[in-house]
Amino acid sequence: MRKYALFFDIDGTLVSFNTHQIPPSTILALTQAKANGHKVFIATGRPPLIITNLGAIEHLIDGYVTINGALCFIGDEVVRCREIAPDEVHVVVGDALDNDYGLIVIGENDMAVLDPHGDVNRIFGQELAVENLGQAKPLDIVLQQRILQLTAFFTADYEQGLMPRIPGCISGRWHPAFTDITAQDADKGKGILAMAAHLGLDPHCTMAFGDGGNDTSMIKTAGIGVAMGNALDALKQEADYTTTSVDDNGIRNALRHFHLV
Repeated sequence: MRKYALFFDIDGTLVSFNTHQIPPSTILALTQAKANGHKVFIATGRPPLIITNLGAIEHLIDGYVTINGALCFIGDEVVRCREIAPDEVHVVVGDALDNDYGLIVIGENDMAVLDPHGDVNRIFGQELAVENLGQAKPLDIVLQQRILQLTAFFTADYEQGLMPRIPGCISGRWHPAFTDITAQDADKGKGILAMAAHLGLDPHCTMAFGDGGNDTSMIKTAGIGVAMGNALDALKQEADYTTTSVDDNGIRNALRHFHLV
C-alpha cells in the first residue's frame, strides 16, 4: 500500500461546526490510518495559540501547517515562517482603526484583538468556540513581533477595495464575515510542499482535506484533494473527490474510498 501524508483543515473538516467536536468516526479512522503507516498533519488558518480543539487526536499528529501556511512546524522545529511586510501590516491596522472593524493581529508569539463591535467575540468565541481569546496582548506589544496573519472582519466587497493597497499579501476567506490575510508566499498549498520537502516525501503522495476558500491552494496542490460534503461549491469543483460532510463521517468515508483504512 502506498503511504500518504494526510493534511487536514480543522474547522468544518475535522471539527464539526455544529458540535465543536471531532466525530468519533474521524478519530477511529485517523487511528487506523496511522496504524497503516500514513502520516497525519494539520493544515489550518488558526495560529497555534488557538488550536485547542484537537485533544482527541493530538497524539496522532506528525506536524502542523498553521496560519494558512505562514508557520509550519514539527514539534519544536520550525519548517517555514513567512511574515507580512511591516508597511503592509500598518496599512491594514490603520485601516481597521480608521474604519472601525474587527481585526486579529497574529504575531509569531502572540496575538492582539481589535473588536469594536463584538464581531470577533461573537464569531470566534461563540460560533466557532475558539478558546484563548482572553490571552490576547496589547496591539503595541504584538506589533513589535513579526506579523504572520491579519484576520479582518469585513465583507468580500470591502476586501476587493483594500487588497490592492497591500500587493504583497493574499486573502483566504473561509467565512462570510472575515478573511485571513497573509504574505503572498503563504498559503496551505505552499505549506504542504514545504513539509513534504523537509520530510523527503513525494508531493504526489500527499492528500488534503478541506471545506473552505482558504483550503483551495492545498486541494489543488496535494496529490489528491478531497472536499468535504459541507464544502463551498467552488472548492468541490477544484477537488479530485468530494466526500460526505464532517457530521456524516466524511473523513472516514474518504479514507475508505481511497483504501487507506
